[in-house]
Amino acid sequence: MATKGSLVLTYADWAKRLDPNGAIDAIVEILNDSNPILEDAMVMEGNLPTGHRTTVRDGLPSVAWRQLNYGVPTSKGKTRQVTDTCGMLETYAEVDKSLADLNGNTSAFRLSEDKAFLEAMNQEMVSTLFYGSTKTDPEKFMGLAPRYNVISTDPLNSGSNIIDAGGSGADNASIWLMTWGDETAHMTFPKGQTAGLQQSDLGEQTLEDAAGGKYQGYRTHYKWDAGFVLRDWRYVVRIANIDVSDLATFGAATDNSAALIRLMIQAVNKRPTGTTKASVFYVSKTVKTWLDIMAMEKANVNLSIDMVEGKPITRFLGHPVRVCDGLLETEAAVS
Repeated sequence: MATKGSLVLTYADWAKRLDPNGAIDAIVEILNDSNPILEDAMVMEGNLPTGHRTTVRDGLPSVAWRQLNYGVPTSKGKTRQVTDTCGMLETYAEVDKSLADLNGNTSAFRLSEDKAFLEAMNQEMVSTLFYGSTKTDPEKFMGLAPRYNVISTDPLNSGSNIIDAGGSGADNASIWLMTWGDETAHMTFPKGQTAGLQQSDLGEQTLEDAAGGKYQGYRTHYKWDAGFVLRDWRYVVRIANIDVSDLATFGAATDNSAALIRLMIQAVNKRPTGTTKASVFYVSKTVKTWLDIMAMEKANVNLSIDMVEGKPITRFLGHPVRVCDGLLETEAAVS
């Protein structure tokens, strides 16, 4: 996805700039394979040591028609400042030295063993992006769901960008339409720090087993400082209350098969009129499965599966549809 401006990059872009030997590049590729949202998320350096402070416009100034010899009243727009803090996600990966040295390629073996830690960090980061709340977990950062958690008809409220799919109970899923950018929504990291996942090879260390026995091993420290900034809530849309148990009928019944399609059309048109910014749909695996089934039906001309660089890409009205493992299918109903 194209970036806007020299300061707005993805995690992969930052990794390529910061690590010439390819070690972090390889890690980012691993994370992309398990959760492709990292290919899309825009990342900007924060303007605070602990996060990013943004001035958000709450209202437009009033204007008036003027007659000759008559003036017009003065006016001004409404703004407010929002501070988004970053969280610090960390882990240590350890492996027995004798085991790592067995195959003659210690570095490759250590990275293969560290994949489980990397996957855990990836899942936790994406889960926090969607569901993290500093109100209940102050050590994390504020994610999307707590910002879009009450349906509203107020056009100046983010709740007006929530579309109700009609589900109830606790087996619901959401579809998110995200428009990444420096003026819309982006990830951030503390001022003066490093973007993305940081790897520190601590080398050979004396480790301990569960019983206190000591042995020589290798230790790697992984650290990821990140936050999320919602600059303009109008460019993010949530289709909430998708009853997962009803998805099969959406795909099978003629009358219901267009239900998700209609909701997604509403989501695209929720964005500001005339926007040309590229957007991405993020869905759970089950939702993606049924969208792909619908894409195979010729009637759904706006939903397609295209081959891009040898990989199948599902698109709706030109916007990519991507799976996020961090999206739950057990969400409580939003009202």
